[in-house]
Amino acid sequence: MDALAAADIALFEGFRLDRRGGVLYRRDQQGVFAPIAIGRRALDLLGVLVERPGDLVSRDEIIEAVWPETTVEDSNLNVQVAALRRIIDDGRAEGSCIQTVSGRGYRFVAPVTRGEPAAPTVPLPRSGNGSSGGSIAENVRPHGPGTPGQLGGTLPAAASGDRDRLWRGIMATVIGALSLIAAVVTALNWHSPGSGEAHPGPRLSIVVLPFANLNNDPEQQYFADAVTEDLTTNLSRISGSFVISRNTAFTYKDKPVNAKQIGRELGVRYVLEGSVRRSGSQVRVNTQLIDAATDAHLWAEQFDSDTVDLFALQNEITSRIGNTLSLELIGAEAARPTADPDALDYILRGRAALAKGPRRDNFAEAIRLFERALAVDPQSVAARSRLANALIVRVLDELTDSAAADIARAEGLIDQVLAASPRNPLAHYAKGQALRAQRHCEEAALEYETVLAFDRNSAGALMGIGRCKVYTGSLDEALPPMEQAIRLSPRDPGIATWYESIGQVHLLQSRIDEAILWLEKSCSAGPGRPWAHARLASAYALKGDSDRAATELAEARKLSSDGRYSSIARVKALGYFGVPKIRALFETTFFAGLRKAGVPEE
Repeated sequence: MDALAAADIALFEGFRLDRRGGVLYRRDQQGVFAPIAIGRRALDLLGVLVERPGDLVSRDEIIEAVWPETTVEDSNLNVQVAALRRIIDDGRAEGSCIQTVSGRGYRFVAPVTRGEPAAPTVPLPRSGNGSSGGSIAENVRPHGPGTPGQLGGTLPAAASGDRDRLWRGIMATVIGALSLIAAVVTALNWHSPGSGEAHPGPRLSIVVLPFANLNNDPEQQYFADAVTEDLTTNLSRISGSFVISRNTAFTYKDKPVNAKQIGRELGVRYVLEGSVRRSGSQVRVNTQLIDAATDAHLWAEQFDSDTVDLFALQNEITSRIGNTLSLELIGAEAARPTADPDALDYILRGRAALAKGPRRDNFAEAIRLFERALAVDPQSVAARSRLANALIVRVLDELTDSAAADIARAEGLIDQVLAASPRNPLAHYAKGQALRAQRHCEEAALEYETVLAFDRNSAGALMGIGRCKVYTGSLDEALPPMEQAIRLSPRDPGIATWYESIGQVHLLQSRIDEAILWLEKSCSAGPGRPWAHARLASAYALKGDSDRAATELAEARKLSSDGRYSSIARVKALGYFGVPKIRALFETTFFAGLRKAGVPEE
C-alpha cells in the first residue's frame, strides 16, 4: 500500500476505517477485519472525528463537512451520532468513544493510529461478472513489522525463499477459512444496493418518493413535485428524523421499484408514497406509509383542500400530512422491540405515551421515560426539552397534584436547554407553556412567536397564541390561529382541549349554538375533562335546555377532583379568567350559565 492510501486508514479499538474506500471494518473473534453496515453520513461523521482524535470538533464544523453546502436541522447530526455510537460502542465497557461537549460539539476520545492493521482484512463483495482485479491472497497479504502509527510496514529484505514459501503455505490455509468467513460476514453485515437482507436504517429514517400526478394534464406535474419537495422539508423538521434528500428521492421517479429494494438501497426504515389530483382550487392527496423492511402498509390517508391561493393550498396540504405523519412515525418507532434501549429509544416511547392523549397515567409514563433518557444521556437536549414540556402540559391540563414543583423543575430544564441550544424550538415552546401556566400570557405569546419563526407549521404554537389572545383581551383575533392549528394537525393528541378552547371563545362571544357544537366535539374527542362539561352545562343553560345543563354539570362535578363546581366562588378562586375586559365577558356568559344550571354563589 502506498503512503497516501495508508494515510486514509485509521485504527481504533478493534475497528479499521478506510476513508478512501468508504468502508468501516470490525475485528471479529478470529482477528479478521470484516466490513460492517453503516450509513454514508455516519461514516463521514466518523471520518471527521478520527481525523482529530482528542480535539473538540464543533457542531458547525461537523455539519459543514458531512452535509456540505446543505441546510440541515441540528437533529440530523444527533441521529447520526446516535447511529454511530450504537456501532462503535457496542460491547465497550466504559462510556462512549464519542464524548458530547454540551452545546459545543463532540470529541473522539479513543486512541487512533494510522496505517494498515497487522490482521488480515476480508475483501468487499464485488459486483459484476468481470475479473475481481486481484486474488484474495493479494487483498489480505499483510505488511511486515512496523511501528504502530507508521504508514504500514515492509517485509525484511533478507527474507529467504523458504520463509516466503512457508508464509504462503500458512496464508493459503488461513485464507481458505477466511473465504468462508467472508461469505458469512458479507451476507450478514454488508449493506450494498441489490443485496439481500440489510440492517434497519436509522430510526425515523424515511424517503418521500415523488408523488404521482393523476391529472390528465402533464403540465400539472410541477404541482405534484412541489408537494413532494415541501413534504420532504417538513418531515426533516421532525426532531430526530433522517430524511433522504429530494435529489436522491427523485432518481426513483417513474421507476418500478418496491419499498424493500428502496429501503436496502437508501438505508431507510420507511417509504412514503402518494398521488396528487388537482382540479382548479380543489386538491386531493392520497398518501401511504410503508415499512421498508416488511413492505407492510402502516398508514394511509386522504387529504382534501380547497383554496384559491395555490401557494397556501400547497403549504396547508404538506403541513397537514407532515404533522399527521410525525405522530404515525413516532408510534411505529416506539412499537419496535429494542433489546438495549438508548436515550432516543426512551424519548420515542415517551412521545408515544403522550400521543395517547392527556391523562394522568399517560403523563406519568411519559415523564418516567424521559427521565430514563436523561439517566442514559444526562446531556440530552431533546430529553430535557421533552421532559420540561410534559411537566408543564400536565399542569395546564390540571392533571397533577404538584403544579408548583412541576413548573419549577420544568423551568430549570428549559434554562439548561436554552443555554446549550438557544434556537431550540421545543424549548421555546415549553417556555411559552410555562409562562402561560403562570398566567403571563403576553410573554408566553412572544415565545410562541419565536417557535413559529423556526417552524411556521407548529400547530401547538398557533394554538398557544390563540389562547393568549383570549386572556389578554384580543378575543376577535383568537379564532384564526386556533382554527389554523386544527387544520394543520387534525389528529393532534391535544385535539380535545383545542376544540374546548374554540368552544370557549364562541361562548364568550354569546354564539351559543357554535359553542355547543365545539364543546360537544371536545367531550367526544377526550372524555374525562371536567372543564369541557362545565362550559357545556353553561351553554345549554343559556340556550334554555335545563335538562342537558343539569346532566353536564353533574358530569363536571363527578370528574373534578377539587370540588370546584360546588359554587361560583370556588370556580373563580381556582380558575384564571384574564384581563378585566375578558373577566366581564366570563361573568355575563359562562358564570351566568352556571348560575342558571344550578351552581350556587357560595
